[in-house]
Amino acid sequence: MGVVCSVVVPVFNEEEVINETYKRLTEVMQSTGESYEIIFVNDGSRDKTALLAREICKNDSNVKLIDFSRNFGHQTAITAGMDHACGDAVVVIDADLQDPPEVILDMLKKWREGYDIVYGQRIKREGETIFKKLTAKVFYRFLRSMTEVDIPVDTGDFRLIDRKVCDAMKTISERNRYVRGIVSWLGFKSAPVEFERKKRFAGTTKYPLKKMIKFATDAIMSFSYKPLKIATFFGSFVSVFSFIGLIVMIILKLCGIGEYVDGWTSLAVISLFLNGIVLMILGIIGEYIGRIYDEAKDRPLYVIREVVNFTEENVK
Repeated sequence: MGVVCSVVVPVFNEEEVINETYKRLTEVMQSTGESYEIIFVNDGSRDKTALLAREICKNDSNVKLIDFSRNFGHQTAITAGMDHACGDAVVVIDADLQDPPEVILDMLKKWREGYDIVYGQRIKREGETIFKKLTAKVFYRFLRSMTEVDIPVDTGDFRLIDRKVCDAMKTISERNRYVRGIVSWLGFKSAPVEFERKKRFAGTTKYPLKKMIKFATDAIMSFSYKPLKIATFFGSFVSVFSFIGLIVMIILKLCGIGEYVDGWTSLAVISLFLNGIVLMILGIIGEYIGRIYDEAKDRPLYVIREVVNFTEENVK
């Protein structure tokens, strides 16, 4: 009998929580009475995460491990899990237990109703700072306004996807990945399951401000050309504004209004204003060019050091 549900769990330095995550997920999946697999994807952890995952695999054949050669990033770890999952439905969930494993049961129910994508939608976020909540709320709505893809707000990577969605994901090989955006871009029938996000069970967040900014940049630039359009508009506006300013200064000069050092004022206004705008626009263009460069290199998305409990046909 084939696997009904695969649960993909990316892990990075999660030694404090991985055993509890395994326990909670196992309880939930066993309660379904269906066949299942839990796939831990170790994203280059520097603690005992990989060792603990191997011990779990040794004692439970339903649990599998993909061990990366180094850290390739959270979104890539999710991708690797999807690549190797063999279930009719594939669930992605983080190991920190902020997304309750019990919600998977509601997702499976929706899936059996005929939905291809069932995403967890947060109605409450516990244990997070006001700054984190506010920036998350602003980001999701800003992203939605910047792209034509209908990306649901207040959602993370916690979701269930049908086998055909998972197979479609395998055809997409872009490097700077925003998985939840790609899933939405595919356009399959979807539905939300609302839940309250809990405090992290143990350990520290793996998404500090610096990583959140990179994540937001990847999301916007993977699904929108609007930054380039805004840069073009802004550049045109500044050019017109600077030209009008130059005309005004010439008129004032001819009318003898005010005292000016010949040539200095006009040059200062134009240089300071335009140089800042040009550097900003070059930065935006540079971000897109950098992504083109990443794609052109055509390197593999990830390198696997070891797999545990996989059969030969499941290994990519």
